[in-house]
Amino acid sequence: MGATPILGIAIAAFPTDKLPLHVLEEILAGGAAKAAEAGFPVAGGHTIIDDVPKYGLAVTGIVDIDRLVRNSTAKEGDALYLSKPIGNGILVSAHRAATTKGRLRRMLGSKDGPDLAEAIRWMTTLNRDVARAMVEAGVNAATDVTGYGLLGHLLEMTGSSGLGARISMSSVPLLGGAREYLEAGAVPAGTLRNLAGFESRVHSEVSRNDLTLLCDAQTSGGLLMSVSATQEPRLKSLLDESGLFYAKIGSMSGSGEPVEILP
Repeated sequence: MGATPILGIAIAAFPTDKLPLHVLEEILAGGAAKAAEAGFPVAGGHTIIDDVPKYGLAVTGIVDIDRLVRNSTAKEGDALYLSKPIGNGILVSAHRAATTKGRLRRMLGSKDGPDLAEAIRWMTTLNRDVARAMVEAGVNAATDVTGYGLLGHLLEMTGSSGLGARISMSSVPLLGGAREYLEAGAVPAGTLRNLAGFESRVHSEVSRNDLTLLCDAQTSGGLLMSVSATQEPRLKSLLDESGLFYAKIGSMSGSGEPVEILP
């Protein structure tokens, strides 16, 4: 939304009877290091014992209210830009399948697990520099792509703006191997829930696998930005100058139109 973070509070749940405490120490240290990269301190927090490890940060920031970037203010004709490739949910699911005995391992057959280096690099890349560029360029709207997948967060943007959208599947950037591991059967439960909830709300001219990719639940995905034709050259120039990744994937369409997924 264009804010600058100033303070973070860490929240962690950890199974002390199943994992050694040094694992939690590494998690907390990693979070603090990433917070420092983003320019704010972790000032404290809270931990509890739980069966499944969980970690997060509650972050306070400041923003000029006149430059606040919302997901509800896109305009008809805006171009849609995405700042990270999608597919990390599928790759992580494939990694788990390849390292787990039983049904998941049989699902992948003889296929080896993916190399997660590319996915991890993107998941650990801050959206800070892209956010600075979008604020300076004056985009009309933006949202981050996380658990609801690209399609779910686009539907939030269209619904709250009262518009439709058109997406070109061939323009959507994918992480290497995401399509192949999807075809092998590696699909997170969250991605399937997204697909079940969103497919009736779109007009799709692509395969079900392509639609599933658009619904893939992302961890630390990129920014989806809606920018006018007037400001589009400025946004591209700022992103290029900073060496940042981006892809133009579609546009916002007229009021009341559905989201269209085109080949």
